[in-house]
Amino acid sequence: MSRVISAVGGGETLLPVVSALVLVLVAASVLGALQSFVLQRAAEGVVLTTRRALADRLLRLPVAEYDRRRTGDLMSRVGADTTLLRATVTSGIVEVAGSAVVGVGALVAMAIVDPWLLLVTVAAVSVGLAVAVTTSRRVRRLSRQAQEEVGAMSAAVERALSAVRTIRASGATAREVEVVDASATRAYRAGVAVARLQALVQPAGSIAVQGAFLAVLGLGGYRVASGSIAVGDLVAFVLYLFLLVMPLGQAISAYTQLQTGLGALARIQEVLALEPEDDARPERGGVVVTVPRVPPAGTPLLELDEVSFAYPDGTPVLDRVSLTVPAGSRVALVGPSGAGKSTVLALVEGFYPLTGGAIRWAGTDVRDLPRAALRGRLGYVEQEAPVLAGTIRENLLLAAPTASDDELWAVLADVGLTGVVQRSPRGLDVAVGDDGVLLSGGERQRLAIARSLLARPALLLLDEPTASLDARNEELLRRTLAAAAADRALLVVAHRLSTVVDSDLIVVLDGGRVLASGTHDELLDASPLYRELATAQLLV
Repeated sequence: MSRVISAVGGGETLLPVVSALVLVLVAASVLGALQSFVLQRAAEGVVLTTRRALADRLLRLPVAEYDRRRTGDLMSRVGADTTLLRATVTSGIVEVAGSAVVGVGALVAMAIVDPWLLLVTVAAVSVGLAVAVTTSRRVRRLSRQAQEEVGAMSAAVERALSAVRTIRASGATAREVEVVDASATRAYRAGVAVARLQALVQPAGSIAVQGAFLAVLGLGGYRVASGSIAVGDLVAFVLYLFLLVMPLGQAISAYTQLQTGLGALARIQEVLALEPEDDARPERGGVVVTVPRVPPAGTPLLELDEVSFAYPDGTPVLDRVSLTVPAGSRVALVGPSGAGKSTVLALVEGFYPLTGGAIRWAGTDVRDLPRAALRGRLGYVEQEAPVLAGTIRENLLLAAPTASDDELWAVLADVGLTGVVQRSPRGLDVAVGDDGVLLSGGERQRLAIARSLLARPALLLLDEPTASLDARNEELLRRTLAAAAADRALLVVAHRLSTVVDSDLIVVLDGGRVLASGTHDELLDASPLYRELATAQLLV
């Protein structure tokens, strides 16, 4: 532009310099569009990579971590927090870096044109820049607080939706709405606090820019009048000033955005820093030991040797529990609620570390075996019998992905679910709804048992397998389990003693301790607690 002005004043031809100017503008537009696409693509790549890493880590965390954390907050980190990273990449890091490069170039050019005008510019801009940077530093802390509140709100919504039927039936809808509203309000206030700080940044930058322009025009006009610089040089300097302050304003805004992204990044890194379970390695590390073959029937398959367990806060759950499950046998755990029966199954699965004692699989401590290999020998049906959203087929194939349709139909017949599947024209592809809501409680339980049977485990762990079954289906399941026990061992937790009266061994737990063990008839004579339970259930 300085050359254009000089050419006009000197009567020179304008074609070369104007052509160069047009070429520069066109090239800048093309590069700007390319930059926008590359940045957006890079941002989506960052978000994809982060979400993959988070999802992988979240699904591999020790079970104890899920007990300590709220599901909704963990979901917020995968969704809302990773979304903030996109803005950080597109208008944060690159804008700051790009503005720095352009700013340095502009400063060098301004120094060449007129050092005195540059000195005035730097003085005016530095004041606004210092205020903006100081303010932006507080944004990171407040932004993380805002994201924590968003996570808490997501957790509140997830809590309400997961129990929406119970909430409606209890007439608690309005109260739950108030809980979610209060959480949303806290998130709003935290967001407003961030916005308030961010709003201070723009005026500080604007005042600095306007001050710089006024100072340059005032001093520059004086220097032109005194003949120190030419008009073309002053115009060039002003355009360089535009080149400096416009990216500078973007950089200040981007720096604030970067602080917001770093707040979200801290929440993401908090999860990524958690140690995951390594399914391919033993719990205690060291050399990987091959999982022993299933021993002959009647010899010990699973042994609990003086097993103790307590929660992290020190609350005791199990106290020196010992029992043996021979291969091909049926062993039952009975006792009042809170006795520690379900905890025994969780420890066998390796969901929690032992406080004391040892659990052995065919004579080998399970802490020396790869978790994945050991769990491949176990079938586990939880008390809640969770069913995943999807179809009957997808739920069955969860533990046995290569099973054929004939095998699926056979296992459904074993648990009495054939009629449930046949009543829909979609057959095995009938939807079960979110958490299996389209199935009854008994159907969900039988589907979970079928899923475990299909994997053909050497040891089947059942936690209250008949809790949601009527008498007819309970008898069907008893026959199924009796047939299943012919080639595998069963460890069953039961409140309804009618399910386990014919077990090879019944272990009575109370207060985390083994009070007695034996057959049904033996325990009626030897265990007052068992006799009390049997009497209450009309088995005596």
